[in-house]
Amino acid sequence: MQASNDIPPAAGPAIILVEPQLGENIGMVARAMANFGLSELRLVNPRDGWPSERARAAASRADHVINAARVFDDLASAVADLNFVFATTARARDNFKPVRGPVEAGRALRARQQAGQRTGILFGRERFGLYNDEVGLADEIVTFPVDAAFSSLNIAQAALLMSYEWMKSGLEDETKTNFSSPDMMPATKEQLHGLFAYLEGALEARGYFRPAPKKPKMVDNLRAVLTRAGFAEPELRVLRGIISSLDRFSPAMPRGDGSPGDDPRRLPAAAARAVKPTDKDQS
Repeated sequence: MQASNDIPPAAGPAIILVEPQLGENIGMVARAMANFGLSELRLVNPRDGWPSERARAAASRADHVINAARVFDDLASAVADLNFVFATTARARDNFKPVRGPVEAGRALRARQQAGQRTGILFGRERFGLYNDEVGLADEIVTFPVDAAFSSLNIAQAALLMSYEWMKSGLEDETKTNFSSPDMMPATKEQLHGLFAYLEGALEARGYFRPAPKKPKMVDNLRAVLTRAGFAEPELRVLRGIISSLDRFSPAMPRGDGSPGDDPRRLPAAAARAVKPTDKDQS
């Protein structure tokens, strides 16, 4: 094992699993760590030994975490080179240690890391967590705001939550995401009014505004609905395309059955009604 002064500073807190039972859980912890930029995994006396192919398979290509994982015989050795350690637990302990939530803990770890300190987070066994004397080796406790009736978390879930809070604490904007929706120019009022007119004409042709005296109010309601959304130009083009398709085709003459052309059956209802049959046609 390397001497503590030969170990390069980690990019974040070390994740320390105390007597983990299942290789699959170790692998899922490694995957969660890699998702949020953590790479230092320490294992204290893993039940099924190490290395573990089950852990590697569950890590889903987080091989750099698995390959660098270090195994210790006892917890005291695993935390010996660390300046500050959080212990995760879901139940109250009879001690005088400060207790923090995950958001505050993530920020505290970030501040200590920026000050050059080595930090770590302890996670206990799958079945019952950490013993009191193991919590006693930590500086503070971190607990999660879970339902008191079902407070037990899988170690991979707990590691995911803490890894997420660690990464979030380092963002300039904690609400920032890796990608966002495309920037689109809001539609002009002329474009929006054009859509209103087009839609109103299509609905009028199909007798939507019934009874006739209620049409003004129905039109007002329609415009209120369409105005509220704050459409962008591309969105208006999509809507016009939809309305145009519905306006030109019907179940009787579906798209793909030739071009609409001048076939009266394909014209909007109002236009079709305007084509009056001649006396000769009726004979």
